[in-house]
Amino acid sequence: MAAAAEAAAAAAGDEAWCRETVPRVMELVSLRLPQRDACALLAVSPWCHRALVANPKLWEVLDLHEMNKAGDRLISAISLPRYCHLKIINLEFAQDIDDRHFVRLKEMGCTSLQELELLNLNACQKVSDKGIETITSLCPNLRALSIYWIVGLTDLTIRHIVQNCKHIVDLNLSGCKNISDKGMQLVADNYEGLKKLNITRCIKLTDDGLQEVLQKCSSLESLNLYALSSFSNKVYKKIGSLTNLTFLDLCGAQNVTDDGLSCISRCVCLTYLNLSWCVRVTDVGVVAIAQGCRSLQLLSLFGIVGVTDVCLEALSKHCSHSLTTLDVNGCIGIKKRSRDDLIQLFPFLRCFKVHS
Repeated sequence: MAAAAEAAAAAAGDEAWCRETVPRVMELVSLRLPQRDACALLAVSPWCHRALVANPKLWEVLDLHEMNKAGDRLISAISLPRYCHLKIINLEFAQDIDDRHFVRLKEMGCTSLQELELLNLNACQKVSDKGIETITSLCPNLRALSIYWIVGLTDLTIRHIVQNCKHIVDLNLSGCKNISDKGMQLVADNYEGLKKLNITRCIKLTDDGLQEVLQKCSSLESLNLYALSSFSNKVYKKIGSLTNLTFLDLCGAQNVTDDGLSCISRCVCLTYLNLSWCVRVTDVGVVAIAQGCRSLQLLSLFGIVGVTDVCLEALSKHCSHSLTTLDVNGCIGIKKRSRDDLIQLFPFLRCFKVHS
């Protein structure tokens, strides 16, 4: 009798612990868990399941990046009540997802994406203009869209985005090689409040397209023009009008000159500036940057043979308190470019290479 009573008491204690303590613990730790770990915990016990499902913040994110059968997983997840207030969907490098899955969501009368703010479709190569039209029609409050390296997309995709999503402030078009000035005109006309734009390797763009963006999207804080060598110095000069700009990547901008950098130096909020392989730049341009952009944290001069120790002295005078990353590899005109030399000039340097 005594043993049975003890066993019953122990069982009751275990049940109380699971019923009361587990939910409290889950409430504390669940938001710090990767979502895949949280999903795995759903199967541990009924108490874990109830505690996790009852935490709505945990299910504002759907992370399917790099997963197989991502399209089917997406449809299955969105069918669950706990995903009714999604804010973020990450499908970056996800496998087995195409237009059909987005069409299926629309056929289901999906309303779970009404509050979606960020959609990452990076490298979802099977998605076409039609797929973008369908998925964006379900996300009217989208603020950030990333469609990096979906090379089949065209200007029609941009038309669908601007028609369906009126609140975009962050747009990543990196590697979308078929987007032209027509697409940039649509961006400029519809997103005057745009904060971040990445058009890396959008090789069909010309001065006309970029100029429209620079004139109308004056609130830009981040502009990535990596590996775009066809723009003229005239357009680079106009970047100087972006007074809120903090991030600028001009790697490979073969036509930017010292005059262009002198204009860019008016972007006094710049903290990140990549000038790698900007081969026409000399000390004159870098000195102007040093004098104007005194909050620089990262600067890459990689591969520029026209700069010398003169520009380092100017950078040391004006930016030594802020620079933590400086890449002068390949700058053969700079003689004092050893790690010890650079540390003497820039005591807060922690990184000496942007390009590996």
